[in-house]
Amino acid sequence: MTTSAIDRFDFFTIAFDILISIVGSIIVNRLIPILKEKFIKAQLWGNDLNKRNSKEVKIAESQGVLAAGIFLVLMFIMIAVVFSEHLHPASVFPHKKFVEYLAALLSICCMVLLGFADDVLDLRWSVKLLLPLIASLPLLLVYFANYHSTTIILPKPVRPYLGQQWNLGILYYVYMSMVAVFCTNAINILAGVNGLEVGQSIIIAISILIFNLIELQGVCWEEHLFSLYFMIPFVACTFPILIKNWYPAEIFVGDTLCYFAGMTFAVVGIIGHFSKTMLLFFIPQIINFLLSVPQLFHFIPCPRHRLPRLDPELNKLNPSEVEFKKSDLKLLGWLMLRFFSMTKFIRYREYTNNDGERLISTTNFTIINTVLCWFGPLHEETLSRILMLIQIVFGSLLTFFIRYYLVKFFYDS
Repeated sequence: MTTSAIDRFDFFTIAFDILISIVGSIIVNRLIPILKEKFIKAQLWGNDLNKRNSKEVKIAESQGVLAAGIFLVLMFIMIAVVFSEHLHPASVFPHKKFVEYLAALLSICCMVLLGFADDVLDLRWSVKLLLPLIASLPLLLVYFANYHSTTIILPKPVRPYLGQQWNLGILYYVYMSMVAVFCTNAINILAGVNGLEVGQSIIIAISILIFNLIELQGVCWEEHLFSLYFMIPFVACTFPILIKNWYPAEIFVGDTLCYFAGMTFAVVGIIGHFSKTMLLFFIPQIINFLLSVPQLFHFIPCPRHRLPRLDPELNKLNPSEVEFKKSDLKLLGWLMLRFFSMTKFIRYREYTNNDGERLISTTNFTIINTVLCWFGPLHEETLSRILMLIQIVFGSLLTFFIRYYLVKFFYDS
């Protein structure tokens, strides 16, 4: 890091952020055993369907709200530290940055509230898609007021035909709102195994944190410093949740943590002006979403739960399946079934029942079931470790390769 970069880098603020994040992590760890029984008494509990004794044990749900609550408290405390140096008369107070900070917290706070409401009320998918749009409004309005920049730089191969840059206008705000919707729901879709939701969130957060540290040497250091203020407490507050949610899970994180994590990533990506890089950290989630499209949009029947199926004798998980009549399958659904079968993402078979009806049985369209198709029956903890490894390799390492090597061939002047 250069001398000028060191001069710009507020070591005290980061050190304080790390210190209170450690304290926050300890508080979350202490709150979990204290409050989980209260959640169970309030009927916020569930059974772990992938355990032999699943019906005998009540596991507290929605524990992600503990991490989110402490995170917000830490971020409120950070306001006094981040902006304190601008309070003396000789300094110009950065009103734009202050408004961005508050808008970011407001969006995250709204998403936590809506996520907890989802855990309690069990909202429909159509409603879940609208929640991030509502929560992202403060962020989009502040971006409109502060920047109002909707121009994108086009890659070199298309510049002779389309020009060097495009002004997307309102479509840019549509894109940013879709980023918020995708980030919050993508983590929620890739779920169902102990430790998976919070584990993938922490890996993404650490990847963003490393990216911010690297970019502190660049011209946009201030935006990445802003992102660091959010990522350090996020990792600290969610780590105790990971420990308790890892196999065998003592708690469930609920939709609250998925929405909280997704909106936090969307906030730092949008305000930090690295939303495209941030989406690269979601490569496994993007693949899982594309794989899930046939069932999410009902081209293929979608059961309520697409969790792996436990073999009680072996205590291992097998890919779950859905069965339906071949006559109910439309042309587009059939093409999707064949495509994902040929690419080995799913397995399916056709057979005739006793009534002479032609039926299709296919594994559910998720990365979790795909891994089980590739590697055979797996213990749940082994499956979680493989999925975490996929997140690190394809979500983190591949992103850094694209961002710092491959991008040179497309954007260098």
